Amino acid sequence: MMKKVLPLSSILFLRFLGLFLVLPVLSVYALDLEGATPFLVGVVVGGYALTQAVFQVPFGSMSDKFGRKPTILIGLLLFFVGSLISAYSTDIYMLMFGRFLQGAGAIGSVIPAMIADVVEEEVRGKAMAMMGGFIAISFAVSMTLGPVLASSFGIDTIFLITAGLALLSIVILFTKVPTPPKIKHIYHGKVTTMDILKDNNLLNMIVINAMQKGLMTMAFVLIPILLTKPEYGFNWEKSDLWMAYVPAMVAGFLAMAPAAILGEKKNIPKQIFLLSIVLFLAAFLIMGYTTSSTVFVVGVVFFFIGFNMMEPLVQSMISKFARVHQKGAALGMSNSAAYFFTFLGGTFAGLFLDISDRETLVTIIAVVIVLWLIWTAMKLQNPIKHSHLYIKNSEVDMDKLTALEHEHIAEWFINETENVVVIKYVSASMSEDEIKAKIAQ
Repeated sequence: MMKKVLPLSSILFLRFLGLFLVLPVLSVYALDLEGATPFLVGVVVGGYALTQAVFQVPFGSMSDKFGRKPTILIGLLLFFVGSLISAYSTDIYMLMFGRFLQGAGAIGSVIPAMIADVVEEEVRGKAMAMMGGFIAISFAVSMTLGPVLASSFGIDTIFLITAGLALLSIVILFTKVPTPPKIKHIYHGKVTTMDILKDNNLLNMIVINAMQKGLMTMAFVLIPILLTKPEYGFNWEKSDLWMAYVPAMVAGFLAMAPAAILGEKKNIPKQIFLLSIVLFLAAFLIMGYTTSSTVFVVGVVFFFIGFNMMEPLVQSMISKFARVHQKGAALGMSNSAAYFFTFLGGTFAGLFLDISDRETLVTIIAVVIVLWLIWTAMKLQNPIKHSHLYIKNSEVDMDKLTALEHEHIAEWFINETENVVVIKYVSASMSEDEIKAKIAQ
């Protein structure tokens, strides 16, 4: 599994590293550009996510029609060009265009789909968790490097580094990423948007992914501005921001692995998500109301812990809850919602700082988080544990397989590359022999 997942996860890591490196400092540096206002800075911080949301589905469809690798290549080239434009921006609008272009290469759903193509069903959850872990690690690393690089070399250098990371990703794509097998998904009906939204668990995962990413950009608009602008009482230098991000990064990194292990092995992702939401609530209340720098940093630490506990499990849970023919659509919808909320989060935070105060803003955020907590506690369930049966095509009566219906059989599909039928079922409720008896020639 590692040889299949590691190259794709590395591409995602490098891409998100490029995006996240600027987040800790972008809002405060962008305020110095010609034409900048807190509202426009909020748009810049979350701008890449708006075009990500718009192009998720087109890129997913393009990858189905023309192949995963060519689609990923186009996305990385757009990201490269957008990074260069951002690096040489002289006003807020040019930077905004560069950020929009960075996001237009919307491969966020194409890479998980390719992982699903190359990884066996029974370890797909672990593969998705690994991918989420790489994203969380990129987030943690960026929080340390971003402020240091920006204060030492300027934010334009960070964007140039981002462009270099895009080129490195292209090299990995064509030298290390395997060619996916041909999978034939056979099912009794076509997937629709309503099929996904009617599934409470999938709907909840879409909400969780969206809220997590929206709160992320809110935090990265607020943290550097609140700490460095004199009117908020802290009056830090920009070069001192690392003192908030480093302890938060370390704490978040240490919390990530135990959360992923407990969520996956103990099958308690719901409990991990609820704890993360509580940490988000505490983080924003602290950052909104404290007058102490030390306590503010505690709030930042809480936010990072909550984010990193949640991130490795999000994609994994979507892949578990979605049926085989829904996975691409479910991941696409979830990522579109997440990127749209990423844009809204940054824009809303910037706009509100323009017209109101931080206490009112965090009070509104806290109310939304409490409603999210109640919704998740009432609606989300932990996934049912399934096993997988592999049978050679030659041993299966295809007519019987096509007619196969059972309450304890979740789905089935054919791996045409390996000439096997894969059946996903609840092992606690039925045996392999029972299934074989239903479909054997």
